[in-house]
Amino acid sequence: MIQRQVYRMPHAGAIHSLKLQQEPLDVPGVGEVCVAVHAIGLNFADIFAMQGLYKATPKGSFIPGLEFAGEIIGVGPGAGAWQVGDRVMGATKFGGYVSHLNIDHRYLVPLPARWSFAQGAGFIVQGLTAYYALTHLGNLQQGAAVLIHSAAGGVGIMANRICKKYGAYTIGTVGSPSKQDFLKAEEGYDAVIVRGKDFPQQLAQALAGRPLSLVMECIGGDILKQSWEAMAPLGRMVAYGSASFTSHGSRPNYLQLYWRYLRRPKIDPLNLPSQNKSLMGFNLIFLYEQTEMMHAILAELQALQLAPQHIGHVFAFAQMHDAIRLFQQGKTVGKVVVQVAHK
Repeated sequence: MIQRQVYRMPHAGAIHSLKLQQEPLDVPGVGEVCVAVHAIGLNFADIFAMQGLYKATPKGSFIPGLEFAGEIIGVGPGAGAWQVGDRVMGATKFGGYVSHLNIDHRYLVPLPARWSFAQGAGFIVQGLTAYYALTHLGNLQQGAAVLIHSAAGGVGIMANRICKKYGAYTIGTVGSPSKQDFLKAEEGYDAVIVRGKDFPQQLAQALAGRPLSLVMECIGGDILKQSWEAMAPLGRMVAYGSASFTSHGSRPNYLQLYWRYLRRPKIDPLNLPSQNKSLMGFNLIFLYEQTEMMHAILAELQALQLAPQHIGHVFAFAQMHDAIRLFQQGKTVGKVVVQVAHK
């Protein structure tokens, strides 16, 4: 039995209730392996879960965290071909903010030899989100014009790289001018827009007459509405988040959230045929119970041979709250990773 370190919440609602504590961990059961976690990837779903704004959040006490990378230190019966010492990356339906975890072996894949644990912790959730949204839902085609919101985030970076494999013309949007040079020089976006009141005009200029075929939407509010209006007939919008509903504090500002909810754009399904556009929603967590499908999609993604995720910010395990605060502020570029030291 291992004494592991975990960040646990007594219940969802306020991030400040996330506490570091020690708990025993049994030996892995049937079909499970035990992983010594070396790196944890942060996601916006973590923030929504901790603040009680995510429907999939477990009731009562829970451990946040959806993705990780580490080394197998124990193998239970019936756990496939995994061996002690294998370097892996994995996805979990919560429970990732830990030093060790037991997990069903089907939710692990080998960590590529040249990748760091930090890079592995930034690939599965955001890579799968970007790939499934673009290809399976968005019908990404060669040469298409694609609008990617939150372009400097983990999903945005992976989405652009996938689009470039299809020869797509990519337009990224960010909230800060400080991120523009990185996206153009390092990630190869064709155009980068700083979201503001003139967003429709900037978007039209960036498109330069091209039809907007696909939108990766994660902002909400006016930006969603304006992106929808700019989309060409036969265009597809895939909504996978709502960053405008995030809060920079420990608890949500419910009055502000309610006001934004009332003012949210409303797209009437009765008008969709005449507009000839599609709006789809996607949440990767619903693939968790469909392991065969998840592995099939992951194989398609890995076949593209993308470069490993850009790791923009690294924190120590004891600095979890610092990592979360930075992540909430929207000032990050690339993946935010928390590293776990092991003796």
